[in-house]
Amino acid sequence: MRTAFFPGSFDPFTIGHQALVEEGLRIFDKIIVAVGENSDKHGLLPMEQRKRLIEDVYRNEPRVEVVSYKGLTGDYCREHKLNLILRGMRNTVDFDYERNMMQINQRLYPEITTVLLFTPSEYVAVSSSVIREILSFGGSVEQFMPKGIDINNYLK
Repeated sequence: MRTAFFPGSFDPFTIGHQALVEEGLRIFDKIIVAVGENSDKHGLLPMEQRKRLIEDVYRNEPRVEVVSYKGLTGDYCREHKLNLILRGMRNTVDFDYERNMMQINQRLYPEITTVLLFTPSEYVAVSSSVIREILSFGGSVEQFMPKGIDINNYLK
């Protein structure tokens, strides 16, 4: 079984993230969406709320598992015998970052392969940071969230 590990802060999980999971499910048998703690980012949602949101999106999809973790992605993958990391790219800035991370991971964890997918063009402008910014000014983000997800249910 080919299982991909899809790490991110997912703060919050967007329709862009969802599109990558859907594309990933066409390639892999299972995807583990992994909510990681990123010390460089100031969060909107606590980790457990981010995890719950994604679990709610995929409650009827047995091929998607949601976990939370701390530490290096490669260490988690090695410990759980996972050898595929799924990452998404929206633009050239993402490409440079992801390429660098892939090269570092190849040196530290040669048994792990990173698979990069392009975000569908209609979601390129959607990012968690943009959603956080809109919310900070009281704006509506419904159109950027997976169907049926009201971010206000997770902000409590």
